Amino acid sequence: MRLWHVDLLEYLPKGQLLSQWRELNSIFAKEDKHILINYIYEYPKDDLYVYTEKVMDEMKKRGYKIRTYEKMNKYFEDLASVKKVKPFNNHHDIEYLQICYYNLKEKFIRGQKDYEEDIYHNLCKYVNDRLLSQ
Repeated sequence: MRLWHVDLLEYLPKGQLLSQWRELNSIFAKEDKHILINYIYEYPKDDLYVYTEKVMDEMKKRGYKIRTYEKMNKYFEDLASVKKVKPFNNHHDIEYLQICYYNLKEKFIRGQKDYEEDIYHNLCKYVNDRLLSQ
């Protein structure tokens, strides 16, 4: 279980993006605990809400249908207004960006079938530009 770095959502292969939605719904339903996501509970729910919106926006941009919002709506029903923050700011840092990048790079190198070459090359360019700007 992983929440991909927020800045890399647009570079995820179809499988990882759709899995991200399933993982979010699992969090909404059971408040899953897992070593790779436990940090999210240290942040206000606003962060997870904004992250979820970004995942949904990317899915819609690609033409994927989101069938249900029930678990999400129930999970966030206590939020009155949401602060538009960069989600998980202290965790989704440059180091985590690199961790996610190398994970995605391995998927491409190993031949993940739904990882389109242009998306992978755009990922590499984005990450290299970010690293050079540090």
